[in-house]
Amino acid sequence: MRRQLLTAVAMFVLITVVTGIVYPLVTTGISEAFISHQANGSLVRQGGRVVGSSLLAQGFTDKAGNPLPQYFQPRPSETGTSPYNGLASGSNNYGPSNPLLIGFVPGVNTVGLNGRPSKTNPFATPADPFCVPVDTTKAQSPVTSPTPGQKYSKNPNGTYICDPNTVPERAIAYRTFNGMAPNAPVPVDAVTVSFSGLDPEISIANADLQAPRVARARHLALPTVLGLVKRNIDGRSLGILGDPGVNVLTLNLALNHLQHG
Repeated sequence: MRRQLLTAVAMFVLITVVTGIVYPLVTTGISEAFISHQANGSLVRQGGRVVGSSLLAQGFTDKAGNPLPQYFQPRPSETGTSPYNGLASGSNNYGPSNPLLIGFVPGVNTVGLNGRPSKTNPFATPADPFCVPVDTTKAQSPVTSPTPGQKYSKNPNGTYICDPNTVPERAIAYRTFNGMAPNAPVPVDAVTVSFSGLDPEISIANADLQAPRVARARHLALPTVLGLVKRNIDGRSLGILGDPGVNVLTLNLALNHLQHG
């Protein structure tokens, strides 16, 4: 019994030392020696202060939360009430027919004013035929399962106010913000959330479509801004994984440096 107790105590001490002291010190030491920047969060500094991390997306908005036209904008984020909140990382994981993703699509998921399946979308507006209406509460929550007697928020012209977080509504907002034609194709990463909700990169196509708006806002020549996009393209991970992309934070910092030095 004593022998078994001593063996157990010895193993406990050994494992504690190896896994609790030696292993953390070795891995920390190797990380600091060879990948110090990544080990410390890939922080990005400007003027001696930390302005973000190249691993995490962040918004470029005014105090009211409106996107600033002079900056490239990242992918949408659904990390709770605070966009790009690292503590709430995650995606919505909606199914392919969920109205919160694609809106109300006739023949797929439309529901009438009486709460029954419908062949048309009774909430369609001239701008958004897939409109998902919102209720009249202060939160203006989307109504995906209409019921008789449900009240909906409406615009002064009588059209329904649509949930702004569906793909169709994000596409409309993207086209409007970037001065595009109403039926212009929109990159999928511009209107959908990444798995983490914190993806720091956007596609090259997304960056190229935003470039004219940024150039106008900054009074720069479009070729200058497109050239900056090209110089900030990141290749595939390990040369084979994923697609090339553009880190929004580093691109916007490059823009600031170009104009202010």
